[in-house]
Amino acid sequence: MKLLSLHCDYIKFKPVQKAIKEPEALSEEQKKETISEECLVILTAVEQGDNENSVKKAVENIGDIASQVKAKKIVLYPYAHLSSNLAMPAVAERLLKDMGKALAKKFSVVRAPFGYYKSFELKCKGHPLSELSREIRTDGKEIGKEIKGLGKVEKIQEKELSENDRRVLLRELSKTKLDTSKLKENDHRILGQHMDLFSFNEVAPGMVFWHNNGWIIYNELVKYWREEHEKAGYQEVSTPFVLDEKIWKISGHWEKYKENIFLTQYENKKMAVKPMNCPGGILIYKTRPRSYKEFPMKVGELGIVHRQELSGVLAGLFRVIKFTQDDAHIYCKEKQLEQEIINIINLTEKVYKKLGFSYHVELSTRPAKRIGSDEMWDKAEKVLENVLKKKKMKFKLNKGEGAFYGPKIDFHIKDSQGRTWQCGTIQLDFAMPERFELTYIDEDNKEKRPVMLHRTVLGSFERFIGVLLEHTNGKLPTWLSPIQARVLSFTDRNIKAAKKTEEQLKESGIRVDSDLKSETIGNKVRNAELAKIPYIICIGDKEEKSKKLAVRERGNAKIKSMKIDKFIDNIKQEIAERK
Repeated sequence: MKLLSLHCDYIKFKPVQKAIKEPEALSEEQKKETISEECLVILTAVEQGDNENSVKKAVENIGDIASQVKAKKIVLYPYAHLSSNLAMPAVAERLLKDMGKALAKKFSVVRAPFGYYKSFELKCKGHPLSELSREIRTDGKEIGKEIKGLGKVEKIQEKELSENDRRVLLRELSKTKLDTSKLKENDHRILGQHMDLFSFNEVAPGMVFWHNNGWIIYNELVKYWREEHEKAGYQEVSTPFVLDEKIWKISGHWEKYKENIFLTQYENKKMAVKPMNCPGGILIYKTRPRSYKEFPMKVGELGIVHRQELSGVLAGLFRVIKFTQDDAHIYCKEKQLEQEIINIINLTEKVYKKLGFSYHVELSTRPAKRIGSDEMWDKAEKVLENVLKKKKMKFKLNKGEGAFYGPKIDFHIKDSQGRTWQCGTIQLDFAMPERFELTYIDEDNKEKRPVMLHRTVLGSFERFIGVLLEHTNGKLPTWLSPIQARVLSFTDRNIKAAKKTEEQLKESGIRVDSDLKSETIGNKVRNAELAKIPYIICIGDKEEKSKKLAVRERGNAKIKSMKIDKFIDNIKQEIAERK
C-alpha cells in the first residue's frame, strides 16, 4: 500500500465518469462536488498482497502524521497512479472502507468514491510536514517487478539467469521511452530529449542520468556558483552521503523525516543516507574550538541528498529522489544576523538577475509544532522582518508556516509562463546550535552559543535546471549552452574547410561541433535549431574563397559575414560576461 499525505487548506472533488466496470454505488449527494477544509488528504493506492494487517499499519501511520500536523479531519482519496502493482478493485474498495471505519474512531473522515475519474483541486500547506509519503508492507519481502518474458522476479542473481533471460531483462531495463502525449512543447522532459541532456531509468527511480550535454549545463552552473560564493567569502566543504542514525536523532530529522530516509547497515550499525546536509556540516564546525574572530563563518556545500518519494509523484527534474542542494550554513553572533541576511539577499538577487528571473519573497513564522521558547521565536521573527523592511522588500506573510526550528524567508522565482517556484530560502536557527552544543569563545574569553543561518539560492540543482529549460524554452544563454556553435558544410567539397573551422574554434575554448552529412543545408539548419544552438556557421564556396564565416545567430534569420578571429573575440567576450 502506498500513501501520499497532503496537509491541505482544502480539497474539492467531484466524480466525472466511471473508471472501472463496477465502481462503488453513489448516492445523489456523493455525485455532487464535495469540499473539505483544514484536512489531511491521504492519496492511497491499494496494492497486490495488501490485507487487514496493511490496513492496521496504514491507520497507525495516518494517525501519526495527523497528530504531527494537528489534523482532525481525514480525506481518504483512492489514487491508483501511485502504483503499477494494484490490487483487484473489489479488494481495494473493501480495504479502503475498512480504513475509513477504523480512522472514524478518532477523526472526522471523508472518503472519496472508489472507481471513478474525478476532477479535483486542492491547496497544500507550505510547512515542512505538508507532504509525507509512506509505503506499507506487511510480509517483509521484496515486491517483485513484472518483466515481460520473465514473470515475477523476486530476486535476481546472475547465475540464475539464462542467456535469453538476461537479454530480455536488459531490453526491459534499457527502455526510456517518454510519453509526450500530455506534455507541452516546452516541457523540460521533451527539451531534454531534443537536446540530449538527461534520461531516467527504472533501475534508479527518480535519479537523473546526466548525458554529456546536460552535465555541461550542470557544471557551468556549479562553476558560476563557486565563483560568486568565493567572492562572497564562503568556504566550500563536502560531507559523507551515509551517516550513523544517531546524528539524525540529535538533529530531529529522525523523528520528522524517518519515513523519507534511505536506511542501510554497516557492521550492525544503522546508517542513513543523508536527506539534508546540515548535520554533516555541523560536525565539521565541531572538529575544533571556534573563536568570534572566525565569524561570520560561511560554509557552502553542493551536497547530494536522497529522499524517498513514491514513484507516482516523481516528475522529471521537478520531483526527484536524488538531487544536489546548493546549501550554505552561516555561523555568527546575534548582532551579525541582520547584515548576513542582507548579504544573502543581495547574492540571491544577483544570481536570479543573471539567469533572467524575477521573484517575490514570503516570510513564514512559527508553526504550531515547534521547538524553542516563544522568546526565541519573537527574536528570530523580528530579525527577518526588520531585514525585509530595511531592504524595502514587499513580502507575503505566511503565519504558522515556518520550519519547526525557526522562521524563514523564501524566494519564489517566476518563469516565462507566470508559474512560481520556491528555490532560495533563508532559515534562522537557534535550535540546531543548542541540540549539537555548538560554542565559540567570545571577546570576553567566555564560551557562548552561535546562531545559525541555513540558506539556498538555487535550491535543488535538478529542479532549477528544469525550470530554467522551460523558462528559456531550451534557448539557454551562450555560456550555459552545451554546444555554443555548430559548423555546417554547404556541400561535400566544403567538408575540409568546415573541419578546419571547427578545430580553430575548439582551440579557442569554444564548445563546437559540426554537421558534415550529405544533406541539404536547410535540414542541417533545422537540426541545429532543434538542438537550440546559439550560433550556426555555414561554410560554402563563397566563405572558403573570402576566408570569412556565414554566421546565423539563434532567433535571427539574418546572416552575418565575419572573419573567424572577429567571431571568436565576440563569442568569448559573451561567454566571459555570461550574457
